[in-house]
Amino acid sequence: MFSKPKNRKAISAVLTTLIILVASVVLGTGVVLYGTSLFQTGAQSAGVATQGVHVWVDSSSSPGSTYVYGAAEVRNSGDKILSVDQINVRGNQVPFASWYYDNNSTRVTTTNFQSQLQYPGTNSTGYLKNLSTGGSGTCSGTGVITINEFAPNSGSNMCLSKATGPISLKPGDRAIVYFQVPSGILSTVDAGSQSSVAVYAGNVGAPQSVTVESK
Repeated sequence: MFSKPKNRKAISAVLTTLIILVASVVLGTGVVLYGTSLFQTGAQSAGVATQGVHVWVDSSSSPGSTYVYGAAEVRNSGDKILSVDQINVRGNQVPFASWYYDNNSTRVTTTNFQSQLQYPGTNSTGYLKNLSTGGSGTCSGTGVITINEFAPNSGSNMCLSKATGPISLKPGDRAIVYFQVPSGILSTVDAGSQSSVAVYAGNVGAPQSVTVESK
């Protein structure tokens, strides 16, 4: 008697083909999901918007001395917490110790943020003066500078504290930053010319061209 041939090889070939097809589908789905995840992560990246940038050259405070200050309005335009960690003027980094900022939402109002930033002037040592005539709100603390962008009219005072590191901003938060430009980068001869100012939060940010103003 002849026994029936067993078709094990044929069955194995079919199973193998099915396994390969299923594995391909699963792998393809994984790649698509991973790519979608990366796209969503990229779409939810940090963003920083800078406006109202100024640079002032002031040679009137002390004979033989020229002080250069800048200011900018910065907003976290993304959906992640970011830290403003670099301000560059003409490619030169401004150290944290030369930053003066306010990121308090009750003081950095929409009105303040959209204002034309004013230069308060400096004292004989080159330190920024208070500019708060007619402003509401009191600032306290050692070394805090009071500035009312609408002086001598009424308005909300801002309290600028010296930075000791990056400025943290939650999504939608705003900050107004004044900064002293290191000596040797700009001088009185640069008044009226263009200078680049860049505000960065990590890899986010871009330089802007501004006109150097004389005070």
